[in-house]
Amino acid sequence: MFVSHLELWRTYWECSRPYTVYICSVTAALYYLWGRKSQAPALVSSKAFSAFLHKHCPVVAERFSPTPWCWGGRLQTLVCALLKSRPPVTYRNELIRTVDGGQISLDWVDNWESASYPESSTRPTVLILPGLTGNSKQSYVLHTISQATRRGYRGLGGEELLTPVTYCAANTSDLERVVHHVKGLYPHAPVLGAGVSMGGMLLLNYLARKRTESGMVAGFTISVPWNALKSAASMEEPLNWLLFNKYLTSGLCHAVTRHRKVLEEVADIDYVLKAQTIREFDERFTSLLFGYKTCTDYYLDASPDNKLPNTAVPILCLNAADDPFSPQHAFPLTTIQSLPNVALLLTAHGGHIAFMEGFFPRGESYMERLFGQFVQAVFEHPKDIKKACGIREEHKS
Repeated sequence: MFVSHLELWRTYWECSRPYTVYICSVTAALYYLWGRKSQAPALVSSKAFSAFLHKHCPVVAERFSPTPWCWGGRLQTLVCALLKSRPPVTYRNELIRTVDGGQISLDWVDNWESASYPESSTRPTVLILPGLTGNSKQSYVLHTISQATRRGYRGLGGEELLTPVTYCAANTSDLERVVHHVKGLYPHAPVLGAGVSMGGMLLLNYLARKRTESGMVAGFTISVPWNALKSAASMEEPLNWLLFNKYLTSGLCHAVTRHRKVLEEVADIDYVLKAQTIREFDERFTSLLFGYKTCTDYYLDASPDNKLPNTAVPILCLNAADDPFSPQHAFPLTTIQSLPNVALLLTAHGGHIAFMEGFFPRGESYMERLFGQFVQAVFEHPKDIKKACGIREEHKS
């Protein structure tokens, strides 16, 4: 009786698996202890803003220890997407119309049981903008909503914050419509915007465009791609394309397919669906849809790195140096150092929207802890943060 090669391989694997696991564990431990010791993040900001953050957000001074068996930005990004838990959140959905007849779907967490802010009219609101192809069911959105409601605030995310498939980081009209709607419902409740990845680009562009008329008291971003051209180049590196770019492009093409009948009037859909990268998709669809002559023009307009001087509210940004979506050489460090109201917390590791820590990284991570502390500091110490950021108090006559 002959034994197949497959059966021999299975037998060998079963016998050697304990040793393989042991060797991998030892290797990971040594790699962590020798080459990946925890490091304190670098805080780039003015002295006054830094002092405020150290006082009210102690996590900025903590050493960030990435999950020992999950090293490298790519691995952190992939594993986080697979392992991250999804805390239970019950939403109340609301549909609002845009000027052009589009529809925005908002998911509210009203937090009626808030002990800290029992009065709904003044309960602070956190508006969360997810990343490309993201929605309010993403694990990072659920965890940030959980952080907000735990502190007594109202949470607000979007099933599709933008009109379907119009993913344009430079177009802030839908976000402006949402903020206007929220302020109309709760004119005396402060609003903080939190943007993740592309949602962070959108938020920063909005804050720069609206300046003192943004309707927000502060902004917070996670893993924002600062320069769209440099991010596109990084994402087109062979391994990054295989692991991330190809998947995201496929998701965008799938969204176009769902709305094909509506979009055929503005683009050659068959040509769009042949896109192999996000840049090709933007060349064939996004830039055309929003009136740009070239994709380069769109990327320059969408990049928030050169717009920060126009912002007028306190902003805290979190990035990792090993983020494959947002390369370190694109971080606007010099610009941020010259601004009183913007701070960048830079960790050596953490990947893209990951920042996993602990041996079993399913729960809240470093980025959620930072988010929770910053949001609380903004809402509980509004005068102090304005003073730290050189923002004058508005005196109503």
